[in-house]
Amino acid sequence: MATTSRQEFCLLAWGANSYGQHGQGHEEDQAIPRLSNKIPLHGRSIRAVSGGGGHSVVVTDDGEAFVCGQNLRGQLGLGHTANCSTLQHCSGLNQRVTNVACGWDFTLVLTDSGNLLACGSNVFGQLGVGQMTSHSAQLLLIESLKERVLSIAAGLRHSLAITESGHVYQWGTGLRSLAKRALSPDPVPSHLNSKVPSLVPGLDLKVPHAVTAGSAHCVCLTEDGDLFLWGSNKHSQLTATEPFLSTPAPLKRSLLGGEKVVEVSSGWTHVIAQTESGRVFTWGRGNYGQLGRPLTNAANPKHRSADHSSQTSMPAEAKALFGATQIACGSEHNLAIVGERLLSWGWNEHGMCGDGSLADILEPRIVPGLRPLVIGCGAGHSLAVCAGNTCKDQ
Repeated sequence: MATTSRQEFCLLAWGANSYGQHGQGHEEDQAIPRLSNKIPLHGRSIRAVSGGGGHSVVVTDDGEAFVCGQNLRGQLGLGHTANCSTLQHCSGLNQRVTNVACGWDFTLVLTDSGNLLACGSNVFGQLGVGQMTSHSAQLLLIESLKERVLSIAAGLRHSLAITESGHVYQWGTGLRSLAKRALSPDPVPSHLNSKVPSLVPGLDLKVPHAVTAGSAHCVCLTEDGDLFLWGSNKHSQLTATEPFLSTPAPLKRSLLGGEKVVEVSSGWTHVIAQTESGRVFTWGRGNYGQLGRPLTNAANPKHRSADHSSQTSMPAEAKALFGATQIACGSEHNLAIVGERLLSWGWNEHGMCGDGSLADILEPRIVPGLRPLVIGCGAGHSLAVCAGNTCKDQ
């Protein structure tokens, strides 16, 4: 996980802001990066930023969490359900936070002791605490995870975790209806139909390293540098021929130049993987330009298509992202740090690409004037921690 150094910094946000998820004290969309109010952070350096459908979470190096935005389902973990347009300290935490993952309207919080806490909507069982509540404004311990949790991910309505013994767990019924249609008359496997953590089969001989999630798919990166994918394949995000995979299937390394994968990120319907040499491959849905590269016509691969709306894509290199040190995916837009530059591309209806327009960005474009240190995305908004001397004019 990226961490800021002990220096002057600023927190910026842009894109959709209907619930105050920018932390700027208002609820107006911004098409260019604007300063968030960092007074609540009291000069702390920031370890990670993340966002959901309408909320944001900031994790500091000293293990504190600050939140803002939509809170109708209690996804801010503040003990109430009022929206907050400025950063609020999660004062109820008595453990140091090391990582967070934001679903559409829920939040997962990982602590330094390996405990996993959750708050927000539980309509689909995405909090992993069973059917005890439809939502929670308090952070709840996922008690059925008996061992230390190492990696977490939140999809639209489902969650993933890797534990210390190398097991992958899934919970939340957000994929159940898709699985039921695809697998009928066979029953839906328990990991796709559980409101408490359920062991994901098919990974027993692997050592999981990290998980990430889309709106209806899941990805696991192993320590050997292999990717395993399952769930919906509607937009070729699994690179399979079937419309739905109930259990993890390996991605052929030949599709990634024969290289090991070292980092992986996922939007709602696309996947981005970086290999050991620094090459970045993208695949899945590309109708908003979220793959960051030209698409080709399936019937004529040599023909570059101007119609991005009807296409899916198999893995191919996005050359502008070579050597990226961080990549973050929103629902259908993305950010990356390449060198000391911030790049953005994809869906831009709310200005989340930060270029001042609302037009989709089909290939990575520099967001000028910023020197980013840490980046994160919500579904329709963007967050960046930047070196302070680059932020004076924002």
